[in-house]
Amino acid sequence: MPATREVPLPGAPEHAPATGEVPAAAPGADAIPAAAPATDAVPAGASVAAVEAPEGTGAGLEVPPTEELPVTEQPAAKPGRAGRNLVAAIGVGVGLAALVLVSLLVYRPAFLLVLVAAVLVSVVELSRALRAGRAAPPMVPVLVGSVAMVALAWTRGATGLVVAFLLTVLAVLLWRLGDGPAGYLRDASAGVLVALYVPLLAGFAVLMLVPDDGATRVILFIATVAGNDIGGYTAGVLFGRHAMAPTVSPKKSWEGMAGSVLACIAVATPFVTLGLDGPWWGGVVLGAALAASATLGDLGESLIKRDLGIKDMGDLLPGHGGLMDRMDSLLPSAAVAWLLLSWVAPA
Repeated sequence: MPATREVPLPGAPEHAPATGEVPAAAPGADAIPAAAPATDAVPAGASVAAVEAPEGTGAGLEVPPTEELPVTEQPAAKPGRAGRNLVAAIGVGVGLAALVLVSLLVYRPAFLLVLVAAVLVSVVELSRALRAGRAAPPMVPVLVGSVAMVALAWTRGATGLVVAFLLTVLAVLLWRLGDGPAGYLRDASAGVLVALYVPLLAGFAVLMLVPDDGATRVILFIATVAGNDIGGYTAGVLFGRHAMAPTVSPKKSWEGMAGSVLACIAVATPFVTLGLDGPWWGGVVLGAALAASATLGDLGESLIKRDLGIKDMGDLLPGHGGLMDRMDSLLPSAAVAWLLLSWVAPA
């Protein structure tokens, strides 16, 4: 490209001031003519983009102003600090509590139907979740064994519960033989885990229901575990600073644990003293123990979910996840509650 030399305009000063000053060319060098006077003023509402040309290719190109389009951002629904939809979680929790209370207060054996339904759904959710870890627990013998454990716990007590569990384990081992030796130990172990984790532990709630004051015992057990969740959530949100198990459940804190213990004791003590004629210290012991068992149950399920790489066991309950995500703290607490109530307030 032929070089051009600067030609002074008539009447213009030799060095006209410019907003964007171009450095003077060296003696004998070619100067690049300016395409337009530089200016810093930009019209309101317009966007100006300047593209600088590479050295020696000519003047910079100025892109015409373009009108900026407004961007409308849709407000996203923010979950609570605990990572859940709090409104939906409260609504579902109230509905489940009403269902349990009605079944217990109107006709005690009706609670068995509610419990069996919850156990069967939880067994299916847990079995499907374990398949994400390549385990395939035999569901049919576990589902049949779940009904048998609840029924025998109601009619034959603790002995019937244990016998039904052992028969379920045997059925799992035999059922899995039909699929051959590949993965047998993995699948059979997963089936035994499901049978132990869900229906066997749920059977202790049935054992609490058997005495004449069984409805009070079951309500005490469920209400105390609910107090663990409410107290832990409230204290954790307000005061939580020190994580309890950051690699398993980052939102659990020691401050929340303290709130859980206080709430469980506050719920359990009046039930034990007024409802079961037990000593006040029995309520304190039971409340503290259920706070520990409920928290460990929640952490245990969280550990399984993290190992499997899933967030929830299911999506049946809005704001909660799957039904198994609600049963996690209840299941181990049922065994603890039955054992301690047999000591502090025997039937």
